[in-house]
Amino acid sequence: MITMNKKLLLSVVLLAACIIARAQTTFLPLGSDDYHLLDRLETMSGRLSDTLCQTDKPESRKRTIAFLQQSDTANKALSAVDRYDMQQMISENGEWTADGNGAIDSKHPVFNTFYKKQYDFFYVKTNDFFLVIDPVMSLQGLKETGGSSLLQTNSRGFEARGWISKKIGFYTSCTGNNEMTPAFITSYINSRKAVPGNDYYIYRNSDYNYLQASGYFDFAVVKNHLNMTFGYGKNFIGDGITSVFLSDFSSSYPYLKFTTHIWKFNYQNLFVRLTPQFANRNGELPHRFTTFHQLSLNVTKWLNIGFFEAVVSGHYDTYDIGYMNPIIYYRALEQSNGSPDNELIGYSMKAIVLKRLQLYGQFLFDEFKPKDFFSNDGFWANKWAMQMGAKYFNAFTIKNLDLQAEMNIVRPYTYSHYDTIANYTNYNQPLANPLGSGFEQLIGIARYEPVRNLTVSVTGMYYIKGADTGKINYGNNMFLNYNTRKSDYGVGNINGVKTNCTSLELNASYQLRRNLFIDLGATQRNFKSDYKGIISSSTGTSVGNISTTYYYLGIRLNAARRSYNFF
Repeated sequence: MITMNKKLLLSVVLLAACIIARAQTTFLPLGSDDYHLLDRLETMSGRLSDTLCQTDKPESRKRTIAFLQQSDTANKALSAVDRYDMQQMISENGEWTADGNGAIDSKHPVFNTFYKKQYDFFYVKTNDFFLVIDPVMSLQGLKETGGSSLLQTNSRGFEARGWISKKIGFYTSCTGNNEMTPAFITSYINSRKAVPGNDYYIYRNSDYNYLQASGYFDFAVVKNHLNMTFGYGKNFIGDGITSVFLSDFSSSYPYLKFTTHIWKFNYQNLFVRLTPQFANRNGELPHRFTTFHQLSLNVTKWLNIGFFEAVVSGHYDTYDIGYMNPIIYYRALEQSNGSPDNELIGYSMKAIVLKRLQLYGQFLFDEFKPKDFFSNDGFWANKWAMQMGAKYFNAFTIKNLDLQAEMNIVRPYTYSHYDTIANYTNYNQPLANPLGSGFEQLIGIARYEPVRNLTVSVTGMYYIKGADTGKINYGNNMFLNYNTRKSDYGVGNINGVKTNCTSLELNASYQLRRNLFIDLGATQRNFKSDYKGIISSSTGTSVGNISTTYYYLGIRLNAARRSYNFF
């Protein structure tokens, strides 16, 4: 376990990295539309980029701009909208262009101080220092049918990014938030004691008040090959809408990340401190540590394969220093008897077909016993999760019409553990798919950008999920000790009481200027249960059948749109 001497050693390592670091980077924020454009460009090029690695997010701004400037702008598949979006992204991240001055000057700066560059409120760049500061604001009104009042959500804050002497990259953001939620989200919050995607909150005057903060420092330990990032925020591993490895659904957490990029290899070592499940907030919450390894390789110009490992500590507030071993699968191969830790391994793929189609998938094992896995006897310990998806760009030869379809299946009891300290969660929320375990899910998205700055999208989702009733553990609540399971055999993918949900969301977003959006949309959600009483599941508590329709209108600046279409 970590002692004072080991803590001192880690501090020395961090200090040494700061001293030798150079050619650092900053990262594109999760939830940005820029990731969709990068997906389009990579797929329409017909080959996987050795510069980018979009499976591990957030993506480096430096590598993003290098990829954009290397892209073939003469590609006939690119539309005028694509070229406009590329120009905007390059300008917003202009500090990473070849001459470092790619940001477009503003024709009318305010007081000759603000908005000197078109997209940045405050901009400073010298030979030794770079800094951008931008406001972050959003306001959304939401009307739920049957509700008596207008629900309002607002955020206000700032974000800043930059570098010092081209050796240390940094980013920070902070927003204060007030959120009034639809009834099914309120049920989730009351059940989980956490706002989706966030953590601690105060309930006051019919809304949830909480602070969102993130930030990091980045150092290049080996120029262009090995970066170290120390921060507080979220990470995402995968190419899908969600992930069975690691998603950005749960709250932020402290992390230390090493990213190695050599030739066609990209290797990520991620060490994080998580908050395990808890019943209340009396006193200081305990913590536990988790280690993630993700290795990906472009084996051909069109095929990428990946290998994943996660080890969740079964101890409070202590970290086994042996888990800092950077070798992937070493812990799984070790087979240490009696370990209280939770180990998961996985495999992924991504393929480009015909310059229009991208296929992707993930397969994760929580436990694996070949005899029972292939016997089809429904053994409870066949704990696995699977994702399969496809993206179709310029669908049916229509420019900027993009389709995506995704299927996720997670077996009951997956991500759970006999020691609930070690289940695969953070602050009472799943680390992977928001539905937790014991479900089959289909998601489809149609996205159309007919003209500059206007995006229209339709998102549909359908899932079937088992639910636990009373004190019976059918494996659908990943927070329960799996030793309390109802049976050892006959466990299907949907176990216990069957529930299903259908949702459809229509959204139109218009960009008035870079990162300033107006959003207008509507969502219809129908939840049905075979059980008419109260059911307990990993997505909260529901009574009978619930049908929800709501409409929203919002405006946002440098902020992602708040959507509730995740379960």
